[in-house]
Amino acid sequence: MKHPVAEANEVSPFGSLSPDEFYSHHSVSHGSEFITNSRGLKLFTQWWTPLPPANPIGVVCVVHGFTGESSWFVQLTAVHFAKHGFAVCAIDHQGHGFSDGLVAHIPDINPVVDDCISFFDSFRQRHAPPYLPSFLYAESLGGAIALLTTLRQGDSALNRPFDGFVLNGAMCGISAKFKPPWPLEHLLDIAAFLIPTWRVVPTRGSIPEVSFKVEWKRKLAVASPRRPLGRPRAATARELVRVCGDLQRRFEEVKVPFLIIHGGGDVVCDPACVEDLYRRASSEDKTLNVYPGMWHQLVGEPEENVEQVFGDVLEWLTTRAERAAGKKAAEDGGA
Repeated sequence: MKHPVAEANEVSPFGSLSPDEFYSHHSVSHGSEFITNSRGLKLFTQWWTPLPPANPIGVVCVVHGFTGESSWFVQLTAVHFAKHGFAVCAIDHQGHGFSDGLVAHIPDINPVVDDCISFFDSFRQRHAPPYLPSFLYAESLGGAIALLTTLRQGDSALNRPFDGFVLNGAMCGISAKFKPPWPLEHLLDIAAFLIPTWRVVPTRGSIPEVSFKVEWKRKLAVASPRRPLGRPRAATARELVRVCGDLQRRFEEVKVPFLIIHGGGDVVCDPACVEDLYRRASSEDKTLNVYPGMWHQLVGEPEENVEQVFGDVLEWLTTRAERAAGKKAAEDGGA
C-alpha cells in the first residue's frame, strides 16, 4: 500500500477527497479534541485507528517539527501507519497548527515535552491496553522532543515507557548551511534577552524551499494556512541551538531501540549529528539509514524514494511491535 502522499495535490493533503472520504478510503477512523495544558493553553490533538474488525498491533505517537503541524503532511504519515495496524496519535505544539500560543515560538522546550508526555500517556490509557507496544515517530525538531521524552523514561513524569522510536530528519544539530550567518549566531543570547519574540534571526533560505525536493509538494507545504513562513524568533532560535548542544552531551544515555532515517542531502538538520547519536547511543537495538541525496523532508521526495523510506519504517515498526508484544506476553506468562 502506497504512502497516502501519493494521493495529495499541491493544494490539499487529501487530494480530491474530503477528509472523511479520505479516512474511509484508507480504512481508518479519526478523532480529535482540544486539551488544556498546565499553562492554560488549549492544544489540538487528534488520532487515527484501524477500522474494525482490525485490532491495533501497537501505538505510534507522532511528534511534528518546528513550524509544522499534525494536520498536513504529518497526518498523511499517521494515516499510513494506521492503515497498517497501528493506533496513532499526534499533538500540535504550542504556537503551531490549531494550538494556542504565539506563532512558532518555543522559548523553552521543556513545557512542550511535558505536553507531549501528558497527552501520549492519556491517549495510551484510553485507547491502548498495557500489553500493546508503543513507539514514538518524530520529525525534525520533534526528534529532539522524542529524545528528551525517552531520556525521562523511569521518571514519574512518564507513566508508561516507550518500546522504541523512529527519528526522521531529527534535529540533533542544525546544519551550518542553514544556521544564521556569522556573527548573528553568536549574538543570539543578547537578542533573545532584549527582543525574545522578534523575528530577527535570518536563516539561509526558507524551511520548505530547502526541505521538499518535489515542487508540487513544496507548494502543498506552503499552502497550509497554519504554516508560518517568517524568520525564527530570537528566543526560539537560541533554544533550538541550546537543545542541540544539550542532547549531544547526552547521547550515551539513550538506551531505547531506535531507527534513524535521514536524508544525506539534508541542509536543515545535520546528518553528521544523527550519525554521532548512532555511534554513541547505548541502545542494543539501533539502526541508521542515511539515504544519499535525499532532502530534509523525506515525504517530499519523488514517489519511489518515499516508498523506500517508509517501507523501511513500517518494517521496523512492525517487527519491533511483534517482538515487544512477544516479550510482554512471556513476562506475563512467567509472572
